[in-house]
Amino acid sequence: MSLLHSTRDIGRIGERIAARYLRRHGFRILEKNRHQGRNELDIVAANKELILFVEVKARSFESAEQAELYRPAAAVDAAKRTRTLQAARAYLHQHPDKRCPRVDVIEVYLDRSKRPKAFKINHIEAAFSASGRIR
Repeated sequence: MSLLHSTRDIGRIGERIAARYLRRHGFRILEKNRHQGRNELDIVAANKELILFVEVKARSFESAEQAELYRPAAAVDAAKRTRTLQAARAYLHQHPDKRCPRVDVIEVYLDRSKRPKAFKINHIEAAFSASGRIR
């Protein structure tokens, strides 16, 4: 039986794991689930040089083999990229920052058979450009 009951649970767990991952890599979490109008930024984080706008995609899998068939980042379609960029621009307009902005995606692969535990985290730096094109 799965311990993860809904996509909302999976998303919350994934965002918590992604935030912990970023802190371990020298970033300070500035915001979580920041709404900019109708758009949302999952995580806004910063270090001395960068301000990150992070889209977190978490999925639960029965096995590592199953995870090979589907990448969570595949859910970041053109519309989602556009909304994320709009939210990042609005955030920077409200909170001017001299650090270099970057949009990242963090994929969190959760083991469905155990307590919510990530068996893989994939940090895609500069996942897409200001034009919305995937790199």
